[in-house]
Amino acid sequence: QVQLEESGGGSVQAGGSLRLSCVARGYSYKAYYMAWFRQLPGKEREVVAGFYIEDGTTDYADSVKGRFTISRDNAMNTVHLQMNNLKPEDAAMYYCAAGPPSLRWLGTWRDMTQYKSWGQGTQVTVSS
Repeated sequence: QVQLEESGGGSVQAGGSLRLSCVARGYSYKAYYMAWFRQLPGKEREVVAGFYIEDGTTDYADSVKGRFTISRDNAMNTVHLQMNNLKPEDAAMYYCAAGPPSLRWLGTWRDMTQYKSWGQGTQVTVSS
C-alpha cells in the first residue's frame, strides 16, 4: 500500500497563494488516482481536486475551479496542489489520497470512501 506525506501548508492572507505537495512512497503513484481533500472540524471531508496520472486528466470541485491547479512531478513521485487567490473559506486541513484508477471513469472520484491510502494532512489558514 502506498504511503503518502503532505507538506506545504501554512498561513496566508486572502488573495495569497500556497503550494501543497504530496510524496508517494512504497509504490509508484502512476498506479493510482490521486486526489486532494480538505476538512474543517466537525465537517465531512470534501474533495478539492483529482488527477488520473496515467493520462493526465484532472478534475476539480466547482468551488476551486480557476484558482487551484493539480499537477505531478514524475521524477519525485509527487503530486502538487497550487492554490491561488485563496479565500477564508479555503482554510482547512488538506489531505492527499490515493485510490484505484477506476475512480476516474466510474465518476466516483468525489467519494472519500473509495480511497484506501491517506496522508496525515497539512493545515491551511487564510486570514481576511
